[in-house]
Amino acid sequence: MHIRPHLRGVAVLAAVVLAATACGSRSASPTDTLRIAGPFELHSLESSADGYFFTRLQVTETLVTADIDGALAPGLATSWAAEDDNRTWTFDLVEDAEFHDGEPMTAENVVAVLEKVEAEAASPLADVGVEAIRAEGGSVVIELADSYVSLPAVLSHYSTAILAPSAYDEEGKVEDVIGTGPYRIETIQMPSRIETVRVADWRGEEPDVEKVSFQAVGRAETRAVMATSDQADVVFGLEPAGRERVEKTDGVDMASTLQPRTIHMKMNAGDPALKDVRVRQAISLALDREAIAEAVLREKELAATQLMPPTLKDWDADLEPLSYDTEGAKALLADAGWKAGADGTLTKNGDPLRLELLTYPDRPELPALATAIQAELAKVGVQVDVEVSNSSEIPAKHADGTLQMALVAQFFALVTDPLPTVADTFGEGGSDWGAMGWSDPAVAEAVAALTTGAEGAEGAAHRETIVRAAQEQLPLVPVAWYRMNAAVSDLVDGFVLDSLETTWRITDVELAS
Repeated sequence: MHIRPHLRGVAVLAAVVLAATACGSRSASPTDTLRIAGPFELHSLESSADGYFFTRLQVTETLVTADIDGALAPGLATSWAAEDDNRTWTFDLVEDAEFHDGEPMTAENVVAVLEKVEAEAASPLADVGVEAIRAEGGSVVIELADSYVSLPAVLSHYSTAILAPSAYDEEGKVEDVIGTGPYRIETIQMPSRIETVRVADWRGEEPDVEKVSFQAVGRAETRAVMATSDQADVVFGLEPAGRERVEKTDGVDMASTLQPRTIHMKMNAGDPALKDVRVRQAISLALDREAIAEAVLREKELAATQLMPPTLKDWDADLEPLSYDTEGAKALLADAGWKAGADGTLTKNGDPLRLELLTYPDRPELPALATAIQAELAKVGVQVDVEVSNSSEIPAKHADGTLQMALVAQFFALVTDPLPTVADTFGEGGSDWGAMGWSDPAVAEAVAALTTGAEGAEGAAHRETIVRAAQEQLPLVPVAWYRMNAAVSDLVDGFVLDSLETTWRITDVELAS
């Protein structure tokens, strides 16, 4: 449908009003309901797909979780220990956990869920090398083929959430989300709405908030209107303009935290042009990261000086920061054999240096950042075609080898400990969101040593080997770090952003009556 330009603003306003009205106003809503809005849509009840909804809403729980500082903490397991050089792990379970259908959680239940999850390629548990999982009294024992120090962190991933036997249909598919958390599902309307209610007689301290509603809202400007017009209590995913609007509005504040997430350009190091490290280094030098971060993210401090953000203290090595130097970029490109044509575009053997940069709109700042990168690289003679598509195109083009560059926002702590993500990012053959067409024997050796338990000074040396190689060879070109933000109503007390997004910590929240 084509909307004439003079009617476009009316159409957008109508969409905003309709979406806001759908969530209800605080004056018309019970004060026992916490109303959350965000850009995320629910498309599957399977834990390995969209299970993060239910851990964040505290409907489901994992054996291991994380505290607000990112340290591993007990979940459905009260403690854990390793034997046989980190190949045999025992997790002792809480004694009084019940599923929302009233049935007690047993070690046998946990084993059945983990066996199912271990067979799911989308779960990081599938990559651990599990040989056997068994129940021993009130404990679960997991035997691995090889030493693996990060298993407890992997068991904090939402895909490993423990569901009741009654949650599955006859084919083993999830038909109802029946967990053990302090909230249970009341209503699900995929893809946009989830409503939960407090569980009576939950084993922990009773939360203050009785009900929670989550509404998926796609348009960033709509979310900003909801945040500033009392249509939601907590709103995630605001663009810079929306954040500025919130900051100027009474009765609502911004909460923010620097995440262990980096916006970077995934480079195909096997591409004819990009396989030359000098070209990748020149692309990095051509980026004025501070100017880009200031223009798009409104915060120049988010300009990335290395791949791993400072929130990951063990991985934040003392490296020479990535810098901006257009003349240095031009010199490297010339040294690699690229010469400027009459129109300024670089050519080599008659072929122009023209690259495709693929990105996706799920995170609204990515297309704008891609456009800024396009402009920066044009200054040194590199022509970039920006393609905005579904995020699924990136792993698809990685798989068939047609990807040249992709701008992604990669989360390095999917399982609390960054190591499994780092191992996947720089693993042999690369990964969907990590390296492509690139490998380094020293990095592979360092990753192997860390996953089998290297600690202390030895572990620090291996981490530095990895991040230094990434900084010098640039299979991934860092652009910016990532600050998660949320607009929070003054009627909400105790809300704290968890940088790992393990949960939304609703049990810590109180609502003004």
